[in-house]
Amino acid sequence: MSIGSVMNSSLNQLNRSHSLQNASLQRIATGSKRPSAANGASDYAIAQKMQYNLGGVRQSTANTQTANSMLNVASGAINNTVSSLSSLKETLINAANGTNGDYDRAALQETVNQTLSQINTNAQATYNGKTLLDGSQKVTVAGTDGYETVSLGDMSTKGLGLTDSQGKSLVDVTNPDSLASALDTVDSALNAALDQATAIGAKQQGLSYQADNYTTMEENLQASLSANDDADIAAESVTNASANTQSQMALWAVKQGMQSMSQQMLGALNNHSRGAAYGMLG
Repeated sequence: MSIGSVMNSSLNQLNRSHSLQNASLQRIATGSKRPSAANGASDYAIAQKMQYNLGGVRQSTANTQTANSMLNVASGAINNTVSSLSSLKETLINAANGTNGDYDRAALQETVNQTLSQINTNAQATYNGKTLLDGSQKVTVAGTDGYETVSLGDMSTKGLGLTDSQGKSLVDVTNPDSLASALDTVDSALNAALDQATAIGAKQQGLSYQADNYTTMEENLQASLSANDDADIAAESVTNASANTQSQMALWAVKQGMQSMSQQMLGALNNHSRGAAYGMLG
């Protein structure tokens, strides 16, 4: 076998070793058996579709959690309103006591007005720049299984029927004759606030179940993707080391062949035998 043939064989071995090593390094770097479609078109497409679905499920989980955070803010504000309405009813019952004079009832009316102002402040609770409880918000929760809308009611004093359209209080404790009507107004507002709190609580419970379902889906998809596409890093490390050794051996053989060829050609040329030199290259 001529030196040229040996060198060609060594060069081919060197190229094969480099290709094997590069492919192994790519699998190690990406953690995937098939980092591109060239590694198996159909299996690559399946793995990419699973990645696509996995991304959708992860975002769905994030959406439900974010929506729940928003509803937590709304729920907290409504709880404060329920407490305010409870205090308001106590004030009304106090005002109904026959020991109160005009001055006392006027002072109690100031307390009523302050409580109504606090209820309006509660209704201005915001999340990400959105005012939650003025009756304008509908929270859309997007997920892989569709969309869900959560409507938030008007928890202002106007929305609860505690003030008229001009903002005038409908809860008057200065006139003993209007106390019974005022109590009915506050009771009605409390029922409305409790209905909204219950509706939000039910939505939050549903979103929590939905988030749990998405988490389970994500775990199952991740397990399937890992079984189908995860590279065996230990095995790839062995393959990479073996390819590197073969590459070094082939490179050494090429270098040795080049040195041998150079020496023999030089000797042939010194002996004025060009034909022999050309034969070595054959």
